[in-house]
Amino acid sequence: MARRTVTRWMGWMTAVWLTAGCEGPAPAPTPEVETYDWRLPAGLPKPQVPQDNPMTEAKVQLGRRLFYDKRLSFNETQSCASCHEQARAFTDGKVHGVGSTGQVHRRNAQGLANIAYATSLTWANPALTTLEAQALTPLFGNEPVELGFGDKQDVLMERLRADPELVARFSEAFPGEAEPVNLASLVRALSCFQRSLLSGNAPYDQYLSGGKKDALTAQMKRGMELFFSERLECNHCHGGFNFQDATVHDGSSEALLPFHNTGLYNEDGNGAYPRVDPGVIELTGVPSDMGRFRAPSLRNVAVTAPYMHDGSIATLSEVLDHYAAGGRAHGLDSSRVSPVQSSFVRGFTLTPQEKEDVLAFFDALTDTDFLTDPRFADPALHP
Repeated sequence: MARRTVTRWMGWMTAVWLTAGCEGPAPAPTPEVETYDWRLPAGLPKPQVPQDNPMTEAKVQLGRRLFYDKRLSFNETQSCASCHEQARAFTDGKVHGVGSTGQVHRRNAQGLANIAYATSLTWANPALTTLEAQALTPLFGNEPVELGFGDKQDVLMERLRADPELVARFSEAFPGEAEPVNLASLVRALSCFQRSLLSGNAPYDQYLSGGKKDALTAQMKRGMELFFSERLECNHCHGGFNFQDATVHDGSSEALLPFHNTGLYNEDGNGAYPRVDPGVIELTGVPSDMGRFRAPSLRNVAVTAPYMHDGSIATLSEVLDHYAAGGRAHGLDSSRVSPVQSSFVRGFTLTPQEKEDVLAFFDALTDTDFLTDPRFADPALHP
């Protein structure tokens, strides 16, 4: 894939908005007022929401229907949910994503649990910081093809406008729009639904915030102590209420955009990652950005295998092996420590029992209510 700069990418995104008949590179502010009942799990703060897209129940419900609607792919074979399955915490279980045309992607599909708190929305693009902007990539992107509309925005709009029931839902969600079925409204509704995907009732949450001291087993508690210890260093990149450093909420003073090199590859002894996907450096050209990717949230991590940006690690046990070795590349050849990998990836030793304890703690991060909540399910199955 040819190197693209952040400026070039932003220019492409702006062109999408303009050719779709939108005014400028982003939706214009509206006089809407937030009326949504977040039903926040104990311990989770209120998400930060763009001023020009306040949450309403009508937009969330419209976004839910659009999320599961295969008409959002050009050949009508896939919906957003095809790569983001609720039972897998909105991942897909595949090593690499597969688009509507059958094209295999270079990256693993990320989960959407608590995506409302994320400061960046892909594995390695610092420019994508809002769900509204991110939605344009799967809809219209060609590198790779996901939903496959490319420059055919008019086809998508005509398709949606031909459904009277859907038009009525757009009108309800966006009553101030002269033509409610438009690209800006589409991405706003999708974004509102995604922001509603809050997960915060795992055994860990019940123990920490719910007052249920028996929610964690003794083994889970031992694993929790190890996870948060300086010995393992896990919490430096997977800390806070969302087990993710790239997190923002309504009370945040600033949004951080950290990306990390975890020593997954070191092809030349100087830290090089495979040319097919070298990380943030692909967009910035900055040498220190080689191999840097976003740390995902660990909520529901036990059901989101395989792992890493390229899906190259199959199990959580192997993930622990990777970090215990000080990076997989280092583990394969102890003389090849990457000079650009994170200083927190420096290796550690676990006994077999301690490893099982940490894995048990990962299980304690699984929110089974979230994985089955009908509010987030296909409306065709759960009206």
